[in-house]
Amino acid sequence: CRYQLGNILSMKKYIERITSLVAAIILLQTLYFKFTGAPESVYIFSQLGVEPYGRIGLGIVELITAVLLIIKRTSFVGDLMGIGIMTGAIFSHLFVLGIVVQNDGGTLFGLAILVFTMCLITAILQKDKWMTFKKSGMSFETLFT
Repeated sequence: CRYQLGNILSMKKYIERITSLVAAIILLQTLYFKFTGAPESVYIFSQLGVEPYGRIGLGIVELITAVLLIIKRTSFVGDLMGIGIMTGAIFSHLFVLGIVVQNDGGTLFGLAILVFTMCLITAILQKDKWMTFKKSGMSFETLFT
């Protein structure tokens, strides 16, 4: 029984790392388009009425989020940020942009769903950090321990 519990805990750690890294890689990959002013990116943020400051600002926030996701100690904070960012992206697609943006076949929407899901899975698996955060009186520094 102890052996099985050890295997489960070991799998949990691998799943946490894999889901965090998948989310981080996707976020990092999209930064090229945001920071170079790619036509698709400019179009999206123009439709949202926040071009260029929203595009560049969100790119910076996504870069910070990706770095937090990569570092195991800070991945929980990155997960929460990723969930927030992707919630905004999903709602932007549903209510402003549409699922398909400039004939992309829904790829950007799908990536937003995937990153949201990866961050959510990791946050759920790291629920012990959330509980520590709540018990500490919501002390932000406890998220980084």
